[in-house]
Amino acid sequence: MLNSTEALLNVHQMGEADRLSIAGGTPGFVLMENAGASVAREVLAHWSVRPITVLCGPGNNGGDGFVAARHLAKAGWAVRVALLGPSERLKGDARHHANLWKGAVEPLTLDVLQGAGLVVDALFGSGLSRPLEGAAAETLASVARLKLPIISIDVPSGVMGDTGEATGAVPAALTVTFFRKKPGHLLLPGRMLCGEVVVTDIGTPKSVLDTIQPDTFQNGPTLWLAELPHPGLASNKYTRGHALISGGYPMTGAARMAGRASARAGAGLTTIAVSEVALPIYAAALTSIMVRPLVAPADFPRLLEDRRLTAFLIGPGAGGGEETKARALAMLGTGRPTVLDADAITAFESDPAVLEKVITGFCVMTPHEGEFKRVFDPTGDRLSRTRAAARRCGAVIVLKGADTIIAAPDGLAIINANAPPTLATAGAGDVLSGIVLGLLAQGMPPFIAAAAAVWLHGEAANAFGPGLIAEDLPDLLPGVLRDLLARARDMRKGEDCVRHGIE
Repeated sequence: MLNSTEALLNVHQMGEADRLSIAGGTPGFVLMENAGASVAREVLAHWSVRPITVLCGPGNNGGDGFVAARHLAKAGWAVRVALLGPSERLKGDARHHANLWKGAVEPLTLDVLQGAGLVVDALFGSGLSRPLEGAAAETLASVARLKLPIISIDVPSGVMGDTGEATGAVPAALTVTFFRKKPGHLLLPGRMLCGEVVVTDIGTPKSVLDTIQPDTFQNGPTLWLAELPHPGLASNKYTRGHALISGGYPMTGAARMAGRASARAGAGLTTIAVSEVALPIYAAALTSIMVRPLVAPADFPRLLEDRRLTAFLIGPGAGGGEETKARALAMLGTGRPTVLDADAITAFESDPAVLEKVITGFCVMTPHEGEFKRVFDPTGDRLSRTRAAARRCGAVIVLKGADTIIAAPDGLAIINANAPPTLATAGAGDVLSGIVLGLLAQGMPPFIAAAAAVWLHGEAANAFGPGLIAEDLPDLLPGVLRDLLARARDMRKGEDCVRHGIE
């Protein structure tokens, strides 16, 4: 199992975590008390004293709101509580905590916003599966118009916890959630509506994850740092892997950027195979990246027979014709790790089912939304359809975007939240495919290689800032990798100290 600290739990799994916690001896009303108290603590930590209105719904989210209101009032804040629906509808733990609130409970109308300086949204949690409507939608819309800061409990009301889809939700300044994040905190548009997300401990034992066995994770080095390749004293250029790219013509820039990214990601050798007519362009622009001319049609399949080649990439600038398709099939036929990007994905548009038959070895596909829709079923939310595509074709699918999803054929998925808007620039995807290639060439397992590449790509962009163009990205990788490998060394030293009892 991947590192559980990065686990994301869907709505059902979070409910199971609560059930297991209660079965293990922690009463539900204690979990609710801890949840509401943690919301109050975050409010106190982020804002100075001012009038606050707590909007409570009819379920457990509303119960959390009653607890938060009680703690804020105890801290000396002027608190108004408004409830959606009659108090008689409250049940269980929510009813218990509503009874502990000794102040007035007002009906949910726009009047409760008068004089407020802050608003707590405790109307609905992540399990809402219908559009926000009625008094709840009207009140939250009014809060947004008044530009009052909102503290959302669990997720902003109207955001779906499993998908990030939003129906009537308004932006929060702060979202307080419990135990683990949900996919909706990272997937768009939910991520844009959550504001700062704080995960608090409410007493859920970590051991519940052993039963739940999460299958979705937030991307980060703790998932793959231990597997990140780095050269040893006995390494040479061949032990570090030999990456091969099928270079396009007349669009030559994409493959060249991918080649430089592969080398910067650590591949010992990177070769770009190009048509003879394109050789002068590639050769003039590249130095450490080798260029292999292809004169006759048989040259490419003959090149693939070289067992020293450890990973392949085709797609950047390749063109979506039959030659690209044939080369992709030849690469996949070797059984060696292969990356299909851009035109190499589009090349299968007329016969996408063939991918299910020909992918028998390690394969990573890196489509953007448009390319994905050409070969895979576009219905459903992004997470579900990326998973379905990976299962169907037996490849790791990297569905690119601000909320890039990496899905494996076995159902595991990783969501990336490390992609700055500056990556929305021509050629950035070509660099990403090159990073994936470089990591695969060194023997990194495909699923975590894809996740690592996506994170490194985003971190390189973060390091540069405004004005980024794709050509900048490969040269930013060494700094990012240097910091990561230093972190890995520190981790190993710490583990050694623990193992030997050294403080």
